[in-house]
Amino acid sequence: MSDIRITKVSAIETCPQGSNLIVVRIDTNQPGLYGYGCATYTQRHKAVVTAIEEYMDQLLQGRDAMDINDNWSVMMNSSYWRNGPVLNNAISGCDMALWDIAGKALGVPVWQLWGGKVREAVPVYRHSDGTDFDRLDEVISRYLEEGYQYIRIQYGGYGRSGKAVFLKTPEGSKEGAYFDPKRYLRSVPALFEHVRSRFGDEIELLHDVHERLNPIDAVWLARQLEQYRPFFLEDALSPEDGFWFKKIREACATPLAMGELFNNPMEWQPLIENRWIDYIRCHVSQIGGVTPARKLAAYCEPFGVKTAWHGPGDVSPIGHMANVHLDLTTTNFGIQEWCGMEQDPRVQEVFQGMSEIHDGFAWANDKPGWGIEIDLKAAAKYPCDSSQPHWLLARLPDGTSVKA
Repeated sequence: MSDIRITKVSAIETCPQGSNLIVVRIDTNQPGLYGYGCATYTQRHKAVVTAIEEYMDQLLQGRDAMDINDNWSVMMNSSYWRNGPVLNNAISGCDMALWDIAGKALGVPVWQLWGGKVREAVPVYRHSDGTDFDRLDEVISRYLEEGYQYIRIQYGGYGRSGKAVFLKTPEGSKEGAYFDPKRYLRSVPALFEHVRSRFGDEIELLHDVHERLNPIDAVWLARQLEQYRPFFLEDALSPEDGFWFKKIREACATPLAMGELFNNPMEWQPLIENRWIDYIRCHVSQIGGVTPARKLAAYCEPFGVKTAWHGPGDVSPIGHMANVHLDLTTTNFGIQEWCGMEQDPRVQEVFQGMSEIHDGFAWANDKPGWGIEIDLKAAAKYPCDSSQPHWLLARLPDGTSVKA
């Protein structure tokens, strides 16, 4: 094999579907050999772009593109302060791009580099929501007709957000995405009762608390939902309240998934080693890419914890494909979140070769690397937006700013 050296590291910014997407492109000294990786931190995307183009570019230029493990360690260790969301995403983009290059250089998909598939396709779950039960039922029915078996059910957004008539707020309260945790708490058991009564026991139901509850209320909710046999309860607590998972585990047998906001290994280590959770669902670019994600999956396996990588609309198609390759090669895989962006014509215009869904399963193509190409001219048609997303300006009824 010819010596493959990195010649340039750059960031592609695009927003074809409403979420800012950042993709790293690494070019090499071999004509036509380059790789793509997801570095999407949509809420602070400019900070990630700066880290990529001002730091990672000069750090990686001239290095051997096939030395992926060493390159990852150099990127992580050389900043001195480590495991923050901005640098982790920049590192992730480079990490995934290097795996893409390795697959292309050897003429095989990335999943082949990792030892081959343990399953042919990946079961996914879809997100359903509605302002009332009738609208929610319509969404669930459509997903069932399309072959999905796993459905996350929400009711009126995360925490039933919105400064609606039932919220009593002080006069002159600041603008924000208001929600009432107690009203939300009372609504969730009724939601599960309705869906189970309407659709029966043959579908798997999930629910995302999105860290909208106080820990003691999360304990109560998990215990109340146990009778409805959810596939899992997602992000019942914030990372800062992780040790409360012990209380939930002692109170009931509701399966628990956690990890969307994790950056640092010390955030997941006690939850896994003490078997306080059942599914690890990190945002892969948030922890530094597929190299640490593979290690995390292997770490989880002897403790009986399965993977459920974060897969929302603020993950690029490169990141979704990387999730699928991880899922195809991970024995302790659990489920994969899926947002359906591959169905959007604007996304199709920018990204070619995305994962496909058939009968509720995600399939990877057999092309070398990730098997995805990006139309740079099309990407430029959809510029990113640096304005603050409103839903992240979460407030309690009295106006207090809280985590979203």
